[in-house]
Amino acid sequence: MTEVDRVVIGGVDTHKDVHVAAVIDEVGKILDTGSFATSAKGCRELLAWLNSFGRLAKVGVEGTGSYGAGLARHLAREGVDVVEVNRPNRQARRRRGKSDTIDAEAAARAALNGEATVIPKAQGSLVESIRVLRVAFTSARDSRTRVALKIRDLVVTAPDQLRTVLGPLSTAERVARAARFQVAGDVADPVVGTKLALRTLARRYEALSTEMAGLEATLDELTARANPALRGAKGVGPDVAAILLTAAGDNPDRLRSESAFAAMCGVSPIEASSGKTVRHRLNRSGNRQANHALWRIVMVRLSTGDPATKTYVERRRAEGKSLREIVRCLKRYVAREVYRHLVDPQPVPVGADLRAARLDARISLQTVADALGSWPTRISELERGLKHDTALARRYMTWLAEHAKDAPKARCLIAT
Repeated sequence: MTEVDRVVIGGVDTHKDVHVAAVIDEVGKILDTGSFATSAKGCRELLAWLNSFGRLAKVGVEGTGSYGAGLARHLAREGVDVVEVNRPNRQARRRRGKSDTIDAEAAARAALNGEATVIPKAQGSLVESIRVLRVAFTSARDSRTRVALKIRDLVVTAPDQLRTVLGPLSTAERVARAARFQVAGDVADPVVGTKLALRTLARRYEALSTEMAGLEATLDELTARANPALRGAKGVGPDVAAILLTAAGDNPDRLRSESAFAAMCGVSPIEASSGKTVRHRLNRSGNRQANHALWRIVMVRLSTGDPATKTYVERRRAEGKSLREIVRCLKRYVAREVYRHLVDPQPVPVGADLRAARLDARISLQTVADALGSWPTRISELERGLKHDTALARRYMTWLAEHAKDAPKARCLIAT
């Protein structure tokens, strides 16, 4: 067999400054190893080096979400089949030792034997912007929480005249009060020094709150643009949608089935049977942020009295299930619903179009609200894009089609 006909598989152990690559043939024979810079030029050289051994079938890459992200994007743009590789098995590492070359070879073998099958996230469009903006949002939120705790601690140890005033107040009231402190006198005085410290922290808290509000508004807009059907699902706000969209990536079609998505979110029970004992245990792996997002959806539906959720809870309670077990079951059902929204999002009527059709038919907000069993404010927020509710929007569209037959805009809206 000539080198041109030979099929080869690559493996890459990624790092901050250098990528270590290995190439093997179809039977697992190691052909060569090499090191390449992490720059764009280094990625091109690595791909050319892999292609020099034969026809490149696929490449297993470690750390496609961190140091290997740039390489994975480059290989994908060049049409190379890339699979994500987890770190080598610990037993094999203890047996063979640890080195970058060994890890690269292990990555190639994982791609060859089918152990590594996960397609990396594309990280090249709107969802990537959502991911990085949420990083900034969570950083501001965590910082604000730490500032609030510092303010609380300072109030506990503050001089009596400050502790008496600020102690009974809530965090928001403390911040508003402390931000207006007038600091006058010698800062060597504990009262003056504490006032200055509290004012500084309170103003930092307000600045972080303003920053969070701006980022949340941007995430609200981007998540609604990325997947209106997901945003309109019951219990899905901008933060939950951002988590789920980030977990799926720019290419949600890489998720082969809803069970694969459930496993990725850690809501699929794991079989733990032995002999005559048949049982399943809780899945504690997977993307824990996505798992938390599914939990938040379930909690919102439980707290708001969602009819379908309420019926399910009553049925499972009658079977003897505890609330904790029921919530775990609900997370699995919600994962199925979210998966459909991610891989096959159905079109959702646009609020501005609904508003235009309603005005064209000369129908008031109150009339629509009464017919749909909602509030005029809720309908107005839906029309202006301030709130997202897929079920309500589709009910609105159907009702409008029936009661605005003479309105050309309404007919056009339903036709599309």
